Amino acid sequence: MEEEELECLNPASEKRYFPESLESSDGDEEGVLACDDLELNPFDGLPYSSRYYKLLKEREELPIWKEKYSFMENLLQNQVVIVSGEAKCGKSSQVPQWCAEYCLSIHYQHGGVICTQVHKQTAVQLALRVADEMDVNIGHEVGYVIPFENCCTSETILRYCTDDMLQREMMSSPFLGSYGVIILDDIHERSIATDVLLGLLKDVLLARPELKLIINTSPLLISKLSAYYGNAVPVIEVRTKHPVEVVYLSGAHKDPVESVSRLIFEIHHSGEKGDLVVFLACEQDIEKAYEVVCQEGANLNPDLGELVVVPLYPKEKCSPFKPTEEAERQGQAYQRRVVLTTSCGESMICSNSVRFVIDVGVERRKVYNPRIRADSLVTRPISQNQAEIRKQMLGPSSSGKLFCLYSEEFASRDMKPLQPAEMQEANLTSMVLFMKRIDIAGLGHCDFMNQPAPESLMQALEDLDYLAALDNDGNLSEFGIIMSEFPLDPQLSKAILASCEFDCVDEMLTVAAMVTAPDCFSPLPRGAEAAALARWQPFLHPEGDHFTLINVYKAYQDAALRAASEHCVEKWCQDHLLQWAALRTADAIRAELTDIIRRIELPYAEPAFGSPENTLNIKKALLSGYFVQIARDVDGSGNYLMLTHKQVAQLHPLSGYALTRKLPEWVLFHKFSISENNYVRITSEISPELFMQLAPPYYFSNLPPSESKDLLQQALAHLAPVSTSTTKKEQKTYDKGPETAAEQRCVVQ
Repeated sequence: MEEEELECLNPASEKRYFPESLESSDGDEEGVLACDDLELNPFDGLPYSSRYYKLLKEREELPIWKEKYSFMENLLQNQVVIVSGEAKCGKSSQVPQWCAEYCLSIHYQHGGVICTQVHKQTAVQLALRVADEMDVNIGHEVGYVIPFENCCTSETILRYCTDDMLQREMMSSPFLGSYGVIILDDIHERSIATDVLLGLLKDVLLARPELKLIINTSPLLISKLSAYYGNAVPVIEVRTKHPVEVVYLSGAHKDPVESVSRLIFEIHHSGEKGDLVVFLACEQDIEKAYEVVCQEGANLNPDLGELVVVPLYPKEKCSPFKPTEEAERQGQAYQRRVVLTTSCGESMICSNSVRFVIDVGVERRKVYNPRIRADSLVTRPISQNQAEIRKQMLGPSSSGKLFCLYSEEFASRDMKPLQPAEMQEANLTSMVLFMKRIDIAGLGHCDFMNQPAPESLMQALEDLDYLAALDNDGNLSEFGIIMSEFPLDPQLSKAILASCEFDCVDEMLTVAAMVTAPDCFSPLPRGAEAAALARWQPFLHPEGDHFTLINVYKAYQDAALRAASEHCVEKWCQDHLLQWAALRTADAIRAELTDIIRRIELPYAEPAFGSPENTLNIKKALLSGYFVQIARDVDGSGNYLMLTHKQVAQLHPLSGYALTRKLPEWVLFHKFSISENNYVRITSEISPELFMQLAPPYYFSNLPPSESKDLLQQALAHLAPVSTSTTKKEQKTYDKGPETAAEQRCVVQ
């Protein structure tokens, strides 16, 4: 019964369709029908299963199904087609399959189909669902490519990928010659990679007239996209208006978690059946609401049924929420699932069993401030487009209710039509590095739909200059080309390259994998730090958190070698309050980084973790990439002042230094965000002398006057004229005066 509700919003629910014969392939000898009574799948040549026909009936009920032949006609006659439809109309699942039929009909002479997604979870779930609907094997005819995971072969016809993975593919294949159709999905989310692809593909389409581009978007973005790609571009509009009861509860946002939990129990006590989705402002609110609902839910009248609370963190590698019959099989009582999520969680809801949606109407987003090189956490209203998508979670249900914890006036006055483009609010250093790399192939000019923030652009150029990624003409240096090979933050790429010189590649690859993967330490209830310290004590390293992460990874590897099964490894992680999934992800990331090191033939020294020399070398490698992220304890009580600006922060409570109550004077940190609690995360102690050896002189000369700068100047006076740890090659790289600053000579086209 619930299996029929698998019509996912963006992931596995938007139903994929594997078509019958197409008019365009009528002349194909390998048609769909092999004989009158046996229908063969043209993609693998095998007879269709009974499940294929069952899913076909479901797909025929999707709103977009009515537009199939209109879409196919426009695809044949145009190079660019825009498909506009609401959530759960089927555009993310059906359109790629129709494009696969088109490629089949012309014998893949121009390549296969690739469909981008903003979130890796939706890419995976859509691929799984589509392979099921097409009656083929995942990883063969249909596959997916997400960061650090490739489930495709050279024979894959239809692949889903994250937009950043297609962007990276352009570095080696600028004109994307492997594909005959490119589908950009969820354009309205306006990620940096999606906006870059939109701009670059304009030139690619001119160079490849046979290439087809399909753009899936929400209705509110149609006019902007039509103007951007030309008003002659056809638009397929999928209309799906369902009556939804909207209840506005103004004033409830004063304490959103309390208001949400109270409303959840009111709905549950009403006796109305159906699952419930709650959109909160941030992950901290998810944790608070989860705690409250679980505690109070334990005391509910069992006759009302059980509340099953599902926290869904969109930015973590978790499974989307979808129907399951397991709960009904295990228990006799009715179960109501309550999903707690935030912005971007819309695409993770894969169920038609949702009958209630609660929306707080605000979100907490990271907005990058280039002046201080840090993110600020800003709470602000969601867009009208997001509010509409959340209403569409209710699907075709006439009994669905949307509870808005804000007023209609707030929605019309304070909510903008669309959320801002990420390009205008994020750190652009990685994007600029990519644009410099792609410029080598002649595609450096990009007609952005919204221009990047100029200040962020200049800061990105300046940082790449500091990292020696640019030459004196502002083009990518040889060093920068190698940095761009790594799917990492440029600072982390630079640290890995520096580790080749300092003979600590093995250790730096582990650090890079651990800081790129989700946090490996399990979240703790309040006041549980002492218990955690006892579990984590064997891993804590006196030199800092980067070294602690190496210890954790090595212990995980040892446990995996000793364990008889994956279950034993998972149990070991639980016993040590570690996240098994995060460590598995780190393992996959490290394997890919190792492959890159070998492919580009960088030197790889034998691991020597634990020796004093190795410890010093790891710090040198880290400083080579993160010299911008240095802070000093100005009063001896843990108030760390950033070297580049006047922001003050404390060590994160779960830092090894905070747990052991050791406060080093100078630290290198990996992350810092301005929020209610300003914390520096993943910190390791460094000395001012070491900093002065590794930081580019022209970076140091541009630091604002401060007591910290005076102390560094004193440290410089005690050093030898030329540091023995800095090679002649590095000296040449860093021997640039302030007059060659990025603002004067670096231009992104």
